[in-house]
Amino acid sequence: MRIRTYSRGHIVQKFREHCQSLTADKKAGYQREFEELSYTGQDFPCRAGDLSANKEKNRYPRILPYDHCRVKLCPLMSQPHSDYINASYVPGGYTSHDFICTQAPLPSTMDDFWRMVWEQNVQVIVMVTALKGSSKVMCNQYWPPERGMGCYGAVQVTSMSCHYGPDCYVTTIHLRHRGQSGERHVTHYHYPDWPDQGVPKDPSSLCAFAERVRKHLEDVSPARPTVVHCSAGVGRSGTFVALLWLMRLCLRGIPPDVYLTVRDLRRHRVLMVQNLGQYIFVHQCLLHWLGRDKLGPSTHNAFRLQPQQPERPKHSRRHGVSRGRQPDRPHQDPEATRLSLGSSLQTFLPGKLLRRILPASSTPSSHASRDTEL
Repeated sequence: MRIRTYSRGHIVQKFREHCQSLTADKKAGYQREFEELSYTGQDFPCRAGDLSANKEKNRYPRILPYDHCRVKLCPLMSQPHSDYINASYVPGGYTSHDFICTQAPLPSTMDDFWRMVWEQNVQVIVMVTALKGSSKVMCNQYWPPERGMGCYGAVQVTSMSCHYGPDCYVTTIHLRHRGQSGERHVTHYHYPDWPDQGVPKDPSSLCAFAERVRKHLEDVSPARPTVVHCSAGVGRSGTFVALLWLMRLCLRGIPPDVYLTVRDLRRHRVLMVQNLGQYIFVHQCLLHWLGRDKLGPSTHNAFRLQPQQPERPKHSRRHGVSRGRQPDRPHQDPEATRLSLGSSLQTFLPGKLLRRILPASSTPSSHASRDTEL
């Protein structure tokens, strides 16, 4: 399918102008867009998570997966409702199952978590929360210490090595399954310096982390979803997935639209990108990533980031989260605040190999755009 793509310089210029328009009048444009997102997806049923048999499996009682895109485990013999886990398939640039966003495992759900990792053939886990914050457990440690081994149901988990990278820990994990042959390898990325319901202090840190994960995922089969979790699996997880998705679009010369990205994510899991600060931060990170002086040659399909200087991770805090239910309503785009490349951007195409924003039919200037087939 042929779509129109744009040079990096053109994307940077137009996205910067767009962010400036949203920032005007005390960030009124950001506020307006984010308020409209509150209506997205919240009429979708969550019957499985509401079942009394599954309530104890939810870390937060109001953060439940939608039935239409929840991850279903293979049922265990003679165990009703054993297919349930608080996890959702979400898109991220290629298919509707690029990522699994889930809550941090509880002591009672660690077996289910590793069962999901095995059944979904996951190769990468991204954790964007500290284990504890303000004397509250944000996430129970669900993997053994370095060189340690633990059994979680039928899955044997062994932490082979742990290395410190820029603002993150990277652990190599080996998995075996009782009754099945073979060994699998999982890379666990832990980015702890992200406060609950907040944002990191510096966008460069998160951009470097997201770029590192993105490059790793280039070598992973798109048929194998990547697990992303924070504590509830919505705010920080949604922010990270949105940023990674938009990076992928930009690398293909496709102009980013944060609003449409978050709207699509919220149709797959409640409260993805949970608050206004996180919504604005996605824009800030993307603008930082697009406009860095250290980016490589101007090209619509390749950016090169220099490695960041590491800072020691800090613990973060976790607060309660809430979820309302309001009917979904269509988004009305204020023309003055929408990103324009000779025309406004249209919509995503769910189910396509590349879930992307398509420019409208009118033709931008020839020096800033080009046609390509993806």
